[in-house]
Amino acid sequence: MGTGANDDRSSAPAVHVRAPGKINVFMKVGALQDDGYHDLATAYQAISLYEDVYARPADDFSVRFTGPIDSSALAVDGSNLAIRAARLLARAADYRGGVSLEIEKHVPIAGGMGGGSADAAATLVACDHLWGTGLSRDELHELAAQLGADVPFALMGGTAVGTGRGDRLSPALAQGTFHWVLALADGGLSTPEVYAELDRHRERHVRDIAPAAEQPMVDIEVLQALRAGDPHQLAEVLHNDLQAPALHLAPELAKTLETGEVQGALAGIVSGSGPTVAFLAANQDAALELQVALSASRLTVLRATGPVHGARVVAG
Repeated sequence: MGTGANDDRSSAPAVHVRAPGKINVFMKVGALQDDGYHDLATAYQAISLYEDVYARPADDFSVRFTGPIDSSALAVDGSNLAIRAARLLARAADYRGGVSLEIEKHVPIAGGMGGGSADAAATLVACDHLWGTGLSRDELHELAAQLGADVPFALMGGTAVGTGRGDRLSPALAQGTFHWVLALADGGLSTPEVYAELDRHRERHVRDIAPAAEQPMVDIEVLQALRAGDPHQLAEVLHNDLQAPALHLAPELAKTLETGEVQGALAGIVSGSGPTVAFLAANQDAALELQVALSASRLTVLRATGPVHGARVVAG
């Protein structure tokens, strides 16, 4: 194809899709299975920290990153989750072209907040729109589940219970707005390493802790707190089985958790596989005060609210 056609393509208006990061307000991890995976029971909440994906027509597949997050270590080849999402959709829709992706990152990388999953979900929606594939939301959800456990939730958003690998979703009733203050770590944690540390932790303490359930479930008190929209109630039942192994791999997180709770957070929790620590505040004013106090303690902090909607096209 001549350069003229490519010039036309590069100047074509981009499809802009925004997808949210997430906090796991509850996470139980089942026993290690023969295939090396664990079943999960988690309560997800999508929060107002978004990834912005811009998709333009192209002959092949490419991705570049912008935004305030240092993305220099991210792969931009075929191993990148957004490129994998675009290729998967192209195969499913029998689409012969490609896409040029620009991703404006706001969710920490390897921070336990599903930033890469949000990129993949946003890419599915953007390419579906750009290429006019006409796939149903259910079909997009099936593709999302092939890309990773958190991708279907980034597509769906809101508040949901995830089981299986976390990708079998059922919406959870939640009312009101929850106010979160996020303490970001300097580095990231590898999700597989955190799970491996969990397995080692369980082996070390096999006499002290109950054996992990084969099929874990989300505690009913968590669903009641979300349904009531009550942050005080939710603070009492925040739980993450991955928190102990994350603290073992990154001991400085214990001080972060302590600092937040001393400074007035209702509760703090390591989000997902960490190392981002999410603090729940009573209301917007309390969240603002907590943000200021944690900043004064030399922590990098962001404020966010939840729940918010999943990946969707932003009108130009």
